[in-house]
Amino acid sequence: MNKVLLHILIMLQLPICTFAQNNYTTIKIPSHKHNEISYQMAWCKAHNGIMEYENFDKTRIDCLTSTHAVEFDFYNKWAEGIGQALYYGFMTGKKPMVVLILENQKTQMVYFKRILKLSKIYDFDVEYVTNDILNLDDDGKCFNKGCKCYKNKSILK
Repeated sequence: MNKVLLHILIMLQLPICTFAQNNYTTIKIPSHKHNEISYQMAWCKAHNGIMEYENFDKTRIDCLTSTHAVEFDFYNKWAEGIGQALYYGFMTGKKPMVVLILENQKTQMVYFKRILKLSKIYDFDVEYVTNDILNLDDDGKCFNKGCKCYKNKSILK
């Protein structure tokens, strides 16, 4: 393709990009008070798992137990968690499992119900965890000193 034609095509796309940018809202990515790894550490320790198990293809399983390849994700990444868990189960021969992190059960349970429906069809396990697993102190901090809750001033009193 010659340069003149390429420039014309680029110029034709600019109004479309500008229209899309001005007329469609962007998706807001939620902010979480605690790191995913804090939930992962608490759950994996309670289930005698191996954290961040590395497969031969360099993918990492959040927690590998004697029976499950477990993927942790926040509620807004529910679909991504399913794909990763299924892949990790395939890679290890263990049962895939998604542990969904719900920071507000009342509003986020809908995501768990979505995964639960699919788990019955595609034969993987699913459960959810809440902040309760973190054993928060009176200041809202968890056990993991590397967590965002130690850096986020809005949580501190």
